[in-house]
Amino acid sequence: MVTSKEFWTNKTLIGLGLGQLLSLLITSTGFSSSELSKKGIDAPTSQSFLNYVLLAIVYGSIMLYRKEPLKSKWYYYVLLGVVDVEANFLVVKAYQYTSITSVMLLDCWSIPSVMLLTWLFLKTKYRYRKITGVVVCIAGLVTVVFSDVHAGDRAGGSNPSKGDVLVIAGATLYAVSNVSEEFLVKSADRIELMSMLGVFGAIISAIQALPFVGFSLAMFLFYSFVPILLKINGSTMLNLSLLTSDMWAVVIRIFAYHEKVDWLYFLAFAAVTVGLVIYSGGDKEEDHRTDVADEDAERSKRFDEEVGSRSHNHGTVERSLKTGDASSSFMESEVVDNKSTGKDTK
Repeated sequence: MVTSKEFWTNKTLIGLGLGQLLSLLITSTGFSSSELSKKGIDAPTSQSFLNYVLLAIVYGSIMLYRKEPLKSKWYYYVLLGVVDVEANFLVVKAYQYTSITSVMLLDCWSIPSVMLLTWLFLKTKYRYRKITGVVVCIAGLVTVVFSDVHAGDRAGGSNPSKGDVLVIAGATLYAVSNVSEEFLVKSADRIELMSMLGVFGAIISAIQALPFVGFSLAMFLFYSFVPILLKINGSTMLNLSLLTSDMWAVVIRIFAYHEKVDWLYFLAFAAVTVGLVIYSGGDKEEDHRTDVADEDAERSKRFDEEVGSRSHNHGTVERSLKTGDASSSFMESEVVDNKSTGKDTK
């Protein structure tokens, strides 16, 4: 019989406390995903992208500081990144079709999956009491599925059955990810695991969410080059240049979507292009004249400074000469006095 002291060990208390913190955090992510879904935002991969980037930056920086070689093969982390990204994708996608309650309940499918995988690959042994808990969990899982099928109007989603399938698939991948992480964190290192998962998770998420990455990259370059154009040609030139954006959209529609457009679009594009050339040509001459005027003003300023400096130096020299004459007269009178004094002495 296990005593109370033996049951409530430090390991048990830390496990319960940390487990509930993680449970609260995963509930927060679920609530956030549900709210985004209600607002019509469907971006499951992009939601997880920043998470992997943060992991790569924080833990990758520690790894770079350590300068230690990898303790596990890099392709293990690639496979882990693929599984983890797709698990997040499926579960977040499920919020588009079913309720947050169903997602949180069906997510318990990861428990029997984890136990089976750890028993097969990590040789973990489980007692009958734990197996009983798993059976009860599966019974509740089946109940939730049938509840969503027969009472879809209460599930809070457009297609509860599809959402349930997505959650179960995602929970299975979560189980694979968790077991893989357990193996790697015990055989390698926690910092290495987090940093490599962040790196490859971010890469895979970026590939899977190319439109969002393309948007961010295009906006970054746009904001980087705008000040350069503003400095050289001004804000009017910027806004005139942006008139061609509709024309470029037409070009993309022609080559990417094979759409047909009216010939007037090409005429408009040519007109805007000619207008930009004329406008920018005038800007160049004005800038040249402005530069010449600035150079003339700078030369005039330098000339005035040189004249003033010369006048100042000339006055100083004159004052020095006058002072020198007075000193000579004084010295001469002193010599005469000394001579007279010498005569008298003799």
